[in-house]
Amino acid sequence: MTGYVHGQSYTMLQALREKMSGWIAIGIVILLAIPFAFFGMEQYLFQSGASYVARVEAPPSWWRSAPDFWPVRKLAWNAETISVDDFRSAFEQRRQQTRIEMGDDYDPRAFEAIENRRRVAEGLVDQAVLRLAAQNRGIAVGDAQVAAQIQQIPAFQVDGQFNLERYQLALQTQVPAQTPRQFEAAVRESLEQSLIPVHVGESAFATTSQVDRLLVLLGERRDVEFAVMPAPEPDSGPVGDDEIQAWYDAHPEDFRAPETVTIEYVEIDDSAVTVEDMPGEEELREAYASQRARFAGDEERLASHILIEVPADADEATAREAETRARELAAMAQAEGADFAALAREHSDDFGSAESGGDLDWVQPGAMVPEFEQALFEMEEGEVSDPVRTDFGWHILQLRDIRGGEEARPFEAVREELARELTGSARERAFSELVGAVVDQAYRDPNSLEPAAAAGGVEVQTAGPFARGEGEGVIAHPAVQRAAFTESLIEDGTVSDPIEVDTNHSVLIRVVGHTPERARPLDEVREEVIAAVRQDRSARRVAAAADAIVERVGQGEEFSAIAGEEGLAVQQVPDVPRGTPIPHPEAVDAYFAAEVPEEGGASAGQVQLEDGGIVVFAVTGVTPGNPEEAMAQERELLRQQLTMLAGNESAAAVLRALRERMKITVIEAQL
Repeated sequence: MTGYVHGQSYTMLQALREKMSGWIAIGIVILLAIPFAFFGMEQYLFQSGASYVARVEAPPSWWRSAPDFWPVRKLAWNAETISVDDFRSAFEQRRQQTRIEMGDDYDPRAFEAIENRRRVAEGLVDQAVLRLAAQNRGIAVGDAQVAAQIQQIPAFQVDGQFNLERYQLALQTQVPAQTPRQFEAAVRESLEQSLIPVHVGESAFATTSQVDRLLVLLGERRDVEFAVMPAPEPDSGPVGDDEIQAWYDAHPEDFRAPETVTIEYVEIDDSAVTVEDMPGEEELREAYASQRARFAGDEERLASHILIEVPADADEATAREAETRARELAAMAQAEGADFAALAREHSDDFGSAESGGDLDWVQPGAMVPEFEQALFEMEEGEVSDPVRTDFGWHILQLRDIRGGEEARPFEAVREELARELTGSARERAFSELVGAVVDQAYRDPNSLEPAAAAGGVEVQTAGPFARGEGEGVIAHPAVQRAAFTESLIEDGTVSDPIEVDTNHSVLIRVVGHTPERARPLDEVREEVIAAVRQDRSARRVAAAADAIVERVGQGEEFSAIAGEEGLAVQQVPDVPRGTPIPHPEAVDAYFAAEVPEEGGASAGQVQLEDGGIVVFAVTGVTPGNPEEAMAQERELLRQQLTMLAGNESAAAVLRALRERMKITVIEAQL
């Protein structure tokens, strides 16, 4: 029987071999190979040499069920990549925000952690997901929406109103500078990616019953009995070697030596600088003559304008067309009886001022770009200018009024002020020259502070080893601390750039010793471990006693009787309101987290205090809040807060759902 079966199998295999010859066999092999080939090719082609940080891919709107395998995804799906430059820009922005938020506590090395990089990358991925979702749904933002959004930005406003010049100046001073067209494109993109979560959030609402339930909880009061078990005395019993080793192994972070550095440094301040106490008469009078305008009231000019925008990337024909249009409008505005405001409302490309007839309000010197300002301050009152070219396009100016420009104060009245300023300036120049000489020498010999110290006439000092947050004097200054623990200075051993610690007071440092954070050996910390074990023993005894009290209350015994047996003083506090820190802030939340007691019963609990003591308590009564007592304003505020929370959660849920429908690839090696 067995031989028959084997013979049949052989015959079938032989027949298959014969059939699978020629083109049929080749075709089958190709079909079988394609999926495996593509699986490997995608990994190899699009990840191993990826030049981006992340890639987000979404099925097209016309084929939402498009399969997720490489050929289809590559050809049909929409995709956005997050470039390395995009990530670096976002990471640097986050760095600046963190530095501002944390102030002196900011740690540049800690910020570089991979968790921070992942967080920034995920934020960029979320933005890309929302943009793709908006594109697939045909969501677009019009010019009017972009303009309205920009006009609402406080940084571009003067006295609560959008100001074109403030807007232009703000864009010019950004790093890197932006044109209005670039900024408006960024605003448009931001609005497009925000429309979905915003609309989802706006659809949320809170019912009256939800507000009432919250008012019941917020207005709740509880009757509480409590006693304080004092912090335990340290245990004095023997501690065995096994117990010591076990505690040391279980708490490695408690027994680590911090990272330390030793530095050399030189201090440079203006005490080493000598200047004449008083400038000469001639120098004073020259300074007065050159600065006479600052001792007079600033002249201001009430101006309007019409802007004919010329895009930065405009070709020659477009630029000529804009100039022709500007000259035609200037001629119309200069004609007798012309209504400049009406022309501005109809023709100006400055959407911020056009609605108000081109009004720019009172303009002070220095507020406008140089070409604009020069033309305006050369005009006569009531005059309309010929077209004036700036980086933003062609301006037609109208000078409506002039004010200020009072007579300057006389020389004798400002003599002492000028003398102080000139002396201070001379001292600052001398200090800057001194620092410059020191820094130049440090650049020539970056591996030693001795030549730099000699150039500044100061001595090289040494400090350390010290850990972060340690040190005295200039060593304790946050900027010096940050520099001392900078990876580049630690690794290279070179002289730092000058670190400003005060006005006319700088420090240069060089790291000459570094000890990384390390685990301290058991022999070194043995006594600390023993103390920790004994403290733990004491704490556990007190905690066990507290547990016993809570358990007995749960079994129906009276809290005050049990506490009396333990020699604890009981305090009764009726009608404790939620959020009131009476008598221990740590305990109040626990009072309200405890279960509502049954009629005639109590609900017990305990809270560890910062000093090691324990509050044991019993909740004996609960009085719910009364929604009817809430003021209309309070109810409305709560309703808005609940609506906002619901909207945020709904928007987050939509984002999670969108992410699940898309393919997201993050290349951690690029972070």
